[in-house]
Amino acid sequence: MEITAREHKRVVVIRVSGRVDATTTAEFEAKIKEYVTGGHPNLVLELDAADYISSAGLRVLISAQKALKAKGGKLVMAQPSDRVKEVMQLAGLDPLFPIFPDTESAVGAV
Repeated sequence: MEITAREHKRVVVIRVSGRVDATTTAEFEAKIKEYVTGGHPNLVLELDAADYISSAGLRVLISAQKALKAKGGKLVMAQPSDRVKEVMQLAGLDPLFPIFPDTESAVGAV
């Protein structure tokens, strides 16, 4: 898994590539928490290069969404891969996270 981030005026875009699974969830969680607790109220996750996200990875997203919402912010997703969308749908979590077809529209929505 590889994680990169770009900061904009009011949002951080976090690009995730590879697999978010049992071996990478701790790193994924640490990076997400870094931005949630670092005063960035809005996050956009670019997930087009993410091959898979496990239930542990989904728990990280739920926790981040709750923390950001408490600060008046939100977490949205940009162009998630088909496999990530499928996992979210199977878990029944797709209604919790706004999904946008591209990064520009996701950034514009937060």
